[in-house]
Amino acid sequence: MTTIIIQENGIMMAKLAGELDTAAVVQVEKDLQPIMESDMDVILDCEQLTYISSSGLRLFLSVLKNQKAKDKNVSIINLNTDLRRIFDMTGFNKLFGLE
Repeated sequence: MTTIIIQENGIMMAKLAGELDTAAVVQVEKDLQPIMESDMDVILDCEQLTYISSSGLRLFLSVLKNQKAKDKNVSIINLNTDLRRIFDMTGFNKLFGLE
């Protein structure tokens, strides 16, 4: 699992690649720390994310709650069909701006 953080035009973007399973969540949470500390809108780019576990969903929810407390938005882009289905089934599609 790899996470690349990019900051540009007042937005923080995390490009996630691989499988965000329970074992990977601890490291990804550390990787996302700059986002959690930022006062910017956030984009989670999931173009190369192939799997997300319930632990990964909880991490996304944590990012959302953190940024919403700062009156910032969190959007998720480039979900593949399988991941979009998971977001639809769990209701996460209603929590996040999905593009």
